[in-house]
Amino acid sequence: SALAAVFNSFPNSTFSQNNGVILLTGVASRYVGYFIAGMLVLLGLFPGVASFVQLIPEPVLGGATIVMFGTIAAAGVRIISRVDLDRRAILIMALSFSMGLGIAQKPEILQFMPEFIKSIFSTGVAAGGITAILLNLLLP
Repeated sequence: SALAAVFNSFPNSTFSQNNGVILLTGVASRYVGYFIAGMLVLLGLFPGVASFVQLIPEPVLGGATIVMFGTIAAAGVRIISRVDLDRRAILIMALSFSMGLGIAQKPEILQFMPEFIKSIFSTGVAAGGITAILLNLLLP
C-alpha cells in the first residue's frame, strides 16, 4: 500500500464489487482479470478509447451499479444470517449501523464536537466501523 501511495494509485486491496460481479456472472477466472487490466491500460493510454466508454448512458451505469452493490449487500446479509447472533452481537450491530447511517444522513450531528472527533467520525463507514470495534472491545 505504501508503494501504491508513492505512485498515487489505489492501495493493494480487494474491491468488494469484484465479489458482486463474480456472484452475478459466475465467472471467477483470473484470465478475465488480465483482460480487464489490459482494457484499463488502453483506457489510460488512449483518450479516444476512454471517450467511447463515456458514451454509455448514465441510467445504464446506474442500473448496473445498483444491481452490483445490491448483490454485495445480499451476500453480506447471507453471511450474517449464517452466524448465531447473541444479544451482544445484535447490540453491537444495531449501534454500529445506527452510528454509520446517522452520520451519513445527518453530518451536522458532529458540529459541536471537537475537531479531533469530527475528523475521526467524518464518514458513515468510519463511524460505524470504529463504533463496532470499540463496542466489541468494551462490552462484556
